[in-house]
This record gives sequence, C-alpha cells and structure tokens, in this order.
Amino acid sequence: MELKKRSLAASIARWFDAYAGHADEGVTGTRRFDWTRLLPFAALHLGCLGVIWTGASEVAVLVAVALYAVRMFAITGFYHRYFSHCAFRTSRAAQFVFAVMGAAAVQRGPLWWASHHRHHHASSDTPADAHSSLQHGFLWSHMGWFLARENFAPRNALVADFARYPELRFLDRYDALVPLSLAAVLYGVGEWLGAAAPALATSGAQLVVWGFCISTVVLYQATFTINSLAHCFGRRRYATSDDSRNNPWLALLTFGEGWHNNHHHFPGAARQGFYWWEIDLTFYGLKLLEVFGVIHDLRVLPPRLLDARRVPTPAP
Repeated sequence: MELKKRSLAASIARWFDAYAGHADEGVTGTRRFDWTRLLPFAALHLGCLGVIWTGASEVAVLVAVALYAVRMFAITGFYHRYFSHCAFRTSRAAQFVFAVMGAAAVQRGPLWWASHHRHHHASSDTPADAHSSLQHGFLWSHMGWFLARENFAPRNALVADFARYPELRFLDRYDALVPLSLAAVLYGVGEWLGAAAPALATSGAQLVVWGFCISTVVLYQATFTINSLAHCFGRRRYATSDDSRNNPWLALLTFGEGWHNNHHHFPGAARQGFYWWEIDLTFYGLKLLEVFGVIHDLRVLPPRLLDARRVPTPAP
C-alpha cells in the first residue's frame, strides 16, 4: 500500500516535473494507461465544453486558429523535421525559440518528442513500434501509446545530439511550464480586452477555452492522425518497410505531414511533398525562414531517389 502511495505521488508530481520519482527510461511490457497522466489530458478535452458558458467571439476564434497554425508549424517544422530528422540547420537561439513554441502545443518537450519519433522510424510497424496501428490497434496508435508508463520517459540515447543543450533539457523536464504560461497569458489578455474594448465581446475565460482548450485539442487530433490514419488510409508510392501512406487531406490538415509515405521513403528531407502539386505548408514556411536567414542548409530528396523503390502500378 505504501509503495502504491509513493507511486501515485510520483505520478502526480510528474505533471509538473517530468523527472520526479526518477521515471525509468525504456520500461517495457507495460502497455497500460498511467491513469494519473490521463487526467490532465482528459481535463483539456473537457475544458472545450466551457464554450457553453463563455460563448464565442470573432477574437476568440481568430486566436484559436492563429495558435493552431503557429503551433502546428512549430511541431511539424521543428519538433519533427528539425529535432527528429535534422532536415536543416539553425542557430542555438532559434532552436530554443521554436522549441518553446513547440512546447506550447502540449505535446511534451522536444527531446521526448524527437526521441520517440526516431524510435518509430527505427522500428516502424514492427511490434517494437510504440504507436503502430498495424501492431497495436488504431486507438492505441492514435492516442493511447503516449499515456502508457513505458513511453513516459524520453529515449535519451536516441537524442544525444540535442540532449547536450541544458535549455532543451529544461523544457523536457518542466514540460507543463510553457502550456500553463500560455493559458495564463491568454486569460490575462482576454481580461484586458474585456475591460479595454468591451465591443469585442471577449473575456479571459473565453480566450482560454478557445485559444488553449479548443485549439489544442484540434491540434492534438490532427497531429495524432499521422500515427494512426496515415498508416491505414491513402496511397503508397514507395515500397517502404512499413505501411505508411500518402493522404492529401491529412497533408492539408497537418501542413504537409500527410505525405507520410514520401516521408518514410526519405525521412531526412525538409520537403515532404515531393511534387509541386503536393501541398506542404510547413516546407513553404521553412523556405521563408531560410530567406530571412533564420535557418539554412535545407536537405532535399536526392533526384536519384525520386523514382527509387516505386510500388508497381497495377496493369489496366
């Protein structure tokens, strides 16, 4: 009983300090929910119901859309293409700024995110893949895997290149700090607007519900589809060793991540839409940052690989 109490206390402490209780790295064989980790995740979804009391306003909806776009770009452009795949280079300062923006998406810290994604590519759609819909089922791949104890800790050995930066380790350890700060700022701005410009019909609670809860939940469900739907529905251009698919609808929703079979064919490319008609909003944003000198050395698909490993087209 005493051991269970200590375990519960450590799990609650890890809401604020991911290193609390010395969480084991790479614990295996525990494909069960950590129910204390589920509580904040469920609370965020339930927070969307606050719209019943706060209502909506143009300002609140615009804030929600803007935060969806900014944080989606931070996840796809930096958590994914930079921290996970080193698809381009940038300064330490820019690296930290976009890591903070990615942390605001409430998808844990950059080291945790990148380490598990690198593990996914090393074991994609095998039993070792933590979020394979083929191996573990759709719901587990969509939003069950990251609530399991075995996937709580970062796989530090896989991100030694970035783990040497103390500021990134700080974001990983205190992964709730940035999201809570964002919620607090939204509340403060909403209260200020409510007093300074009543005609806007907004409030602190309304901006938290729309800008934090609703925007984050939609962002969650969109990014999660790449682990689940993008390995089930779509077309396979390349004969990769996994079941990744290209899905144009998911690509629009996730700023280019839906070209998932392309990505698994050559993960290191900064551009996942290999053809001009394959819309990749993240890549366009990265090119803009390159123009302003924020990033450089964007990696591209080698021309010789464009037609390599093609899935044969069925004869008519």
